[in-house]
Amino acid sequence: MTFRRSLYRTLEPTEKGGVAERIFEFFLVTIIILNILAIVLDSVKEIGQDYHILFNRFELFSIAFFTIEYVARLYAIVEKTSYKKPILGRLRYAITPLAIVDLLAFLPFYLTFLPIDLRFIRIFRLMPLFRMFKIARYLHALNIFKRVISERKEQLVLSFLFILFILVIISFVMFYVERGAQPDKFSSIPATMWWGITTLTTVGYGDMVPVTTIGKFLGGLFAIAGIGLLALPAGILSSGFFELLHIDKDKGKDKKSAMICPHCGKEIHE
Repeated sequence: MTFRRSLYRTLEPTEKGGVAERIFEFFLVTIIILNILAIVLDSVKEIGQDYHILFNRFELFSIAFFTIEYVARLYAIVEKTSYKKPILGRLRYAITPLAIVDLLAFLPFYLTFLPIDLRFIRIFRLMPLFRMFKIARYLHALNIFKRVISERKEQLVLSFLFILFILVIISFVMFYVERGAQPDKFSSIPATMWWGITTLTTVGYGDMVPVTTIGKFLGGLFAIAGIGLLALPAGILSSGFFELLHIDKDKGKDKKSAMICPHCGKEIHE
């Protein structure tokens, strides 16, 4: 086995991965979790001041680690059949969502050394949060969620379009009911949509509330309807999770039963 092939198998572990793959996976996930913890603790003024040097050193270590990891993935990805072309394959991999997340995990650090307007650099202060998303490739639950979204995307799109349709209707109605009493708040249908969103989601910030009798009555109906309306995408996702988990479970049973001899009942070893 070549070095590049061995590196690829280490960086892209499978369920049948060896000890080296599992060690690297554990180490990478640990680094990501520590980065999340460091970001949270550094936001506390007292802790950030007391452990400023420690946080800075860990940040430099993380930058170096994520940079090397990204370059290694870019180098070894040609071992995968879909990216086997040396240049085009690596370019195709570089624009995939996971590769972009890997890049954004360390890129802002290097941008600070470029002659760029500091006001623009401030945007990248949030970029270290992308390190949290690096853990996605190692979480089985996220893979299930991705499969559910993919399989139920048509139903989800239709449900969100229906919610948007209802939002426009209730904003249209409430605008004409309340604009006479509150022309400054219900000034237009787009402005009234903010009230519609907070009402359908049952958040109710209180910055825009109906004051007329008809407006209060309709607002109450819309708020009650919002509870059931937003349950549509939740129901679609929950049913998708239920079906997918049962399918995987049944496949596991079929695979297990296929390894049992139908004659003697003993386990067949490959």
